Amino acid sequence: MFEKTTRMNFLIDIYESLLTEKQKSYVSLYYLEDLSLGEIAEEYEVSRQAVYDNIKRTEAVLDNYEDKLGVLKKYQEREELIEQLEQHLQANEILTSEVAGLLQQLKNMD
Repeated sequence: MFEKTTRMNFLIDIYESLLTEKQKSYVSLYYLEDLSLGEIAEEYEVSRQAVYDNIKRTEAVLDNYEDKLGVLKKYQEREELIEQLEQHLQANEILTSEVAGLLQQLKNMD
């Protein structure tokens, strides 16, 4: 499992288009640009509490999208399967350059 910040960064990347502009702005500044609540509040001329509340609500929205759609979970499962396949092929010395290229294409699909 990812740490919270990494997980949120993935969820923002995946579901960003489903967020409002305000939600995108606040969570992007907080998680992607590592600004503090106070810095965001100052930039938008709102209270620190307003920023905090918006970010918490947006986190809940992102978690809800992931619970329903499971895009991140499927991505993680796919990455794990690709890794296992690659290890198996290497252990059995059948990882040809062609197979390695196909595995790389799978990894780059997301």
